[in-house]
Amino acid sequence: MFRHSGLSHISAGFIAVLVGYTSSAAIVFQAATAAGASAVHISSWLLALGTGMGVTCIGLSLYYRSPVLTAWSTPGAALLATALVGLPMSDAIGTFIFASALLTLCGVTGLVEALMHHIPKSLAAAMLAGVLLRFGLGVFVSLSSQLWLVALMLLIYVVGKRFKSRYTIPLTFLGGLAWAAQQGLIHFEAVTVTLARPIFTAPTFTLSALLGVGIPLFIVTMASQNVPGVAVLRANGYLTPISPLIGWTGFTGMLLAPFGGYQFNLAAITAAICMSPEADRNPERRYLAAVWAGIFYLVTGLLGATVVSVFTALPKELVAAIAGIALLGTIGTSLSGALHDEHERDAALITFLVTASGLTLRGIGSAFWGLLLGLAVLKMSSRK
Repeated sequence: MFRHSGLSHISAGFIAVLVGYTSSAAIVFQAATAAGASAVHISSWLLALGTGMGVTCIGLSLYYRSPVLTAWSTPGAALLATALVGLPMSDAIGTFIFASALLTLCGVTGLVEALMHHIPKSLAAAMLAGVLLRFGLGVFVSLSSQLWLVALMLLIYVVGKRFKSRYTIPLTFLGGLAWAAQQGLIHFEAVTVTLARPIFTAPTFTLSALLGVGIPLFIVTMASQNVPGVAVLRANGYLTPISPLIGWTGFTGMLLAPFGGYQFNLAAITAAICMSPEADRNPERRYLAAVWAGIFYLVTGLLGATVVSVFTALPKELVAAIAGIALLGTIGTSLSGALHDEHERDAALITFLVTASGLTLRGIGSAFWGLLLGLAVLKMSSRK
């Protein structure tokens, strides 16, 4: 592999990992914090996530000779950042294992396509938009305390989108970092270079947590991550079998969940980087870029404690802003997909509003109730 690798493979793999971390590591950090994780536990989460992504990227790409890039579930982390508040860490780990077991079951049985057929894309998109709305609003809430920092980041983002740059999110993050450093807002003394170590948390399983967090986490990951991931593979001409990919990412999640590996799935946006002509003009050799991405994932996982110290040193407004800005495109796409079909619009709107409301009934979170009520409205509408 190393003999056939070139600078383009290494560069594409590095950029894919850089985009993945700078666009969503802040969201994972918030999810872990919501679960009551300490700095040591958060570094364990990042170690488990980096290890899982690295092993699956390298193993699956080499086995199938296709650029199979995996990732943590970004919308899943956004869901957890709200759903895990007040939930014991052991219950959170139980929901991770449960959601990953559902992914594994779908992969082993080949029920991926059949299961997704029963959940309309509009409702899945509406649920995702409702989950992510808080992050989008957080960008503008942060303007009140750090006006120029957040305004600069928004400006860089808008200009980058205008020129359709794939590096818009990293540049936005770097711009925010530069301003924060110039204003003395970064506590450099808090940054330490330390290797992460795994922290095992025994799982507990409660029905309310499994229904309110586990099932929405599974649905969001499947509908918003795996389905686009499959689409990117197919759009680039790779006929890699899908069920084994889903099965192995789910199984990896089951193994690493007690250490914080909450969910693994096929990547879409970062995968497109490794599948581009810039990675290699020969499509049959682009899998090498995904392998290098896996290597970089392993390195960043081992340095999980360092990543934690970096985010601790940053102003909270910068973290909130980059998390929200990175999700603006997903929020817009989700809303568009949710409201596109006129016949499903009412059901999707109710799903979105209930999910965004933060409603909790009998200990079960709003994402589950939003999807349930949306399905009920859709069922009643279809009887007319």
